[in-house]
Order: sequence, then C-alpha cells, then structure tokens
Amino acid sequence: MNTPNPGLIRRGLNLWHHLTRALDAMQPAAALLARLYVAQVFFLPGLTKLRDWETTVALFTNEYKVPMLSPALAAAMGSTGELVLPVLLVLGLGGRFSALGLFVVNAVGVISLAEMAPAALQQHVFWASLLAGLAIYGLGPWSLDRWAAPRLQRAGY
Repeated sequence: MNTPNPGLIRRGLNLWHHLTRALDAMQPAAALLARLYVAQVFFLPGLTKLRDWETTVALFTNEYKVPMLSPALAAAMGSTGELVLPVLLVLGLGGRFSALGLFVVNAVGVISLAEMAPAALQQHVFWASLLAGLAIYGLGPWSLDRWAAPRLQRAGY
C-alpha cells in the first residue's frame, strides 16, 4: 500500500490556502461588479419607461398583466422600482432591501409577461441569481451600508 507523500500534500494545501485567500480578496470587487451590472439592467429600462409614459401605461395595459394592480399603478410602481432601487444598490445603501426589491420587480416581470422567449427567461434567472446572492451574502465592504453601520451603532441607533 502506498502512503501519500507528506511534502506533496503540504504543497497542495499551501496552494489551496493561497488560492482561497486570492478569491477572498476578490469578493468586494465581485460584489461591486454584480451590483453595477444588475443595476444597469433595471435602471436603463426604467429611464425608457419614464421618457414615454403613455407608451409605458399602454404596455402595462396590453402586454404586462400585473395581477391585482391597475395598469397605471403597476407602471408607476415598476418604473419607480427600476429607477430608485438600482441607485440604492450601486451605492450600497439599504443594499439587501434594494436587492430584494429588484428581485421582486424581476419576478413580477416574469409572471406578468404572458410569453417569454427561453433566452429572455434565462436572463431573468441569471439576474435573480445575482440579486439573491447579494441579498443573502450582503453587498460587501464597498458599500455605504458597511460604512454607516458602525457609525449608527455608536450613535445608539
């Protein structure tokens, strides 16, 4: 029976340790990149909706069937979410709230559209995955939440 080479195991563990440290060091940048990417995904359509409000309400009347809301209210709520929540997400202010809010906007978008191409559905699943990760793990150290939390605690909030 062959016994493992302790030097080889030690080198492998050392390599794994360095790789893990490098990946850990990349987490803040990865979280910021995810925030920036998903924010622009929602913010740009929000701007488009705002530019032509009549068309937006018509889309919510004829195309997007949001359950339990009038088309005008659904258009206002969806557009507000698409414009405000991405800004909060990028800043990292109310980060988990904004990630969850965009997750809901994304889910309502999928539910309210009668037919969606498989590629478009895959995009929505990808965005939902990024948003779920940000909501679960937080936005990382490069966020206003992380900067403000200790200051608020010291102030007694």
